[in-house]
Amino acid sequence: MIVQIQDCLVSESVLQEAFSCDLDRCQGACCVEGEAGAPLEQEEVNFLAKEWEQIEPYLPEAGRKAIAEQGTHVLGLDGDFETPLVNGKECAYTLFTEKGIAQCGIEKAYHEGAVTQNKPISCHLYPVRIKKYKEFTAVNYHQWHVCEAACALGNQLKKPVYEFVKSALIRKFGQPWYDELVLAARELSN
Repeated sequence: MIVQIQDCLVSESVLQEAFSCDLDRCQGACCVEGEAGAPLEQEEVNFLAKEWEQIEPYLPEAGRKAIAEQGTHVLGLDGDFETPLVNGKECAYTLFTEKGIAQCGIEKAYHEGAVTQNKPISCHLYPVRIKKYKEFTAVNYHQWHVCEAACALGNQLKKPVYEFVKSALIRKFGQPWYDELVLAARELSN
């Protein structure tokens, strides 16, 4: 089933599947696993190029080196912009805590007031993926084996995907859009 919210078609799984990141268990694998960097929107490409000097101190040497070699963004195989990778593995903007948990250097710079924009919206929205088409935008839940712990925790907490990514959905689409989504979720659960 698909729910329409303004010009967006939202998959039922966004409203009904459970999800809540469990970083102690997954170690931030979504920043490390995969074959490509995080998708970037044009304004994010511009932001990264403009704010690179403020973000750079938050990154480990490997990330800084990858960005020096590849640039603040790269063109992916699909023709869209994405973050560069370190040796084909983690996102170049990834930093690691003392416990080895992957985190976003852009997000850390944002929370410490060094930059005015948070991490890429594709990361902030995850596990929700957005695909813009000519006449509508698809809003889907992306299931990935590295997030099994997040699914288990989400079920335990009874937290649906759309609630887990509330702030990101509001960032992307606005509060009125999110309010409509909440109403649709309530109607669907009745």
